Amino acid sequence: MSAPNKSYDPVEVEALKPEEIERMRDEALAAFAAAGDLDTLQEAKVAHTGGTSPLALANREIGALPPHAKAAAGKLVGQARGAVNKALAARQVELEAERDARVLVEEAVDVTLPYDRVPAGARHPLTTMMERVADVFVSMGYEIAEGPEVEAEWFNFDALNFTPDHPARQMQDTFFVKASKGAEGSKGSEGSTGTDGESGVVLRTHTSPVQARAMLDREPPVYIVCPGRVYRTDELDATHTPVFHQIELLAIDEGLTMADLKGTLDHMVRSLFGADMKTRLRPNYFPFTEPSAEMDMLCYVCKGESVGNPDRPCRTCSSEGWIELGGCGMVNPRVLVACGVDPQKYSGFAFGFGIERMLMFRHNVEDMRDMVEGDVRFTRPFGMEI
Repeated sequence: MSAPNKSYDPVEVEALKPEEIERMRDEALAAFAAAGDLDTLQEAKVAHTGGTSPLALANREIGALPPHAKAAAGKLVGQARGAVNKALAARQVELEAERDARVLVEEAVDVTLPYDRVPAGARHPLTTMMERVADVFVSMGYEIAEGPEVEAEWFNFDALNFTPDHPARQMQDTFFVKASKGAEGSKGSEGSTGTDGESGVVLRTHTSPVQARAMLDREPPVYIVCPGRVYRTDELDATHTPVFHQIELLAIDEGLTMADLKGTLDHMVRSLFGADMKTRLRPNYFPFTEPSAEMDMLCYVCKGESVGNPDRPCRTCSSEGWIELGGCGMVNPRVLVACGVDPQKYSGFAFGFGIERMLMFRHNVEDMRDMVEGDVRFTRPFGMEI
């Protein structure tokens, strides 16, 4: 068997010429430098360092060279590939640094803020309105008074001069609390027997029982305002609800007259609706006041200009110029006597109105159901006013 022919010199390989290797290296370096992002650099990496790249194919051709030429060709190709890999690594570091800097700006997060933030809520406007009205009277020297919502029938009716056959005492208007087992036919608080023949306990139909309790608990003079929730057997619709809110005022002192009542009402309306607002009193009847009146305030929308003016109708007051706000009057002497106050020495006035009705006037709320359904889209526009 003959020995290898080490002197045989094959035809020179074109891909391994020094100038060709320099061209491949320079193309790779130029491609890396031109890459504007990591994705483009990845494409250039595959094209110039992958298994089918020009330098990789040239490296395979080294095997075709005679032994004495392989070392020089291998050194030349190795230096070119090293330069390419070094340029690739350097460019990748640069592009990664640019990407990180851009992300810090575009995706910046304020780490000082709470991680579990939730949208801001809002106080219910009925609560805000009750507190605002109460503040008007507190600034005048009145005191906030409260009482139970489950009330004795005596406080809710008898003490306030509601006769036993008064329509408001019937089941059609009042929620009566059922007597416990074994207590049927028993008398309610203060010796009153329930209209339903059972407990004599009701869900209060107005906040006036607080006035009776205040007169029994305090010595005159008495100046209180009573905000709270009340109950009546009304159907829920756009203008009625079985559970609503009232605020009532009671003043007991020597020498109080209807003039004091009118001045107090004027101050309240001007504080809530504007300094140019006016009020008027119309005769009416309530069991617990005598004389009694309905209080109207000037329409805050048309200011009375819609009356008799077909060219400018007012939907708020139905072009009447006035809006009914609530009932008022001088405290009936019978109520004073029932609550232990001497009517020969003291007189007093009282009035009350619904907070829901006030809210509808003040903020143009058209449907009372919006106030009780608990939808945050209704309460949120009112904000967190306190």
